This record gives sequence, C-alpha cells and structure tokens, in this order.
Amino acid sequence: MTPAVQITREESNNNLIRAWEPGRVRIGENWLTGNLIVTAEMIVSDWSLTNPARLTIDDLTPALETHPELVIVGFGTEPAPPDIDLMAELAQLSIGLEFMQTPAACRTYNVLVHERRRVAAALIQNLSST
Repeated sequence: MTPAVQITREESNNNLIRAWEPGRVRIGENWLTGNLIVTAEMIVSDWSLTNPARLTIDDLTPALETHPELVIVGFGTEPAPPDIDLMAELAQLSIGLEFMQTPAACRTYNVLVHERRRVAAALIQNLSST
C-alpha cells in the first residue's frame, strides 16, 4: 500500500484535507472513501456522478450550491485533461474551474481555504463508479 501523503497539521475549524492515499482522503480525523466534494463548511461524501470521466455542470451542482469562486477537480494520480466546454459554462457564472491530480488538488484547496477563499474541491476517487 502506498504510504499516506501528509497534507497539513494545522488546527482549524474548517474542513482541511489532512492526508491523501489512493482512493481516500482524511478530513479532520476521518478517512473518507469514494467520490466527494469538500468546502470549508461542508462535505458531500456521497457524491454520485453520471460519468466520472466526463463531468457535467449538473454533476457539480453540490459544489456550485456553495457559491464558490473556484472549483478544483482532483482526478486521482493521472494527469487530468481540462474540459474547455465545462470551464466556459462555469466562467459564465464567474466561477473558475481547475483540473489536477488529487494530491495537488488537496494542497491547493487547503492553501485557498487558509486564504479564506470560497473554494470547493471535487475529488474523484473512483473513475469507474456511477
């Protein structure tokens, strides 16, 4: 098993991602598996996707309901190709969209939460789930 990547040890009332392993993340003291959306204030641990390899704006509804300025999509350890059409849809709503590998998405999310930015991390742990 791949050792956990420690992300942060700082104390906060916000949902910070403390560690990541393939297929799961630790938020606070809890390890969460499966696809999830996390913001500073909420966690959607039962995030279901129509087709994880091809996100739609409807898939991102739980994240968008939090009125983020940026949504970060983590796609595991594989390079994540940007979806230009989805980026354009969110840009019309004044919301940025970034695709990256999950460890980088977790680190970026934590930095932005510390900066008190409105950010949502949509972490796809299982590309084959529906």
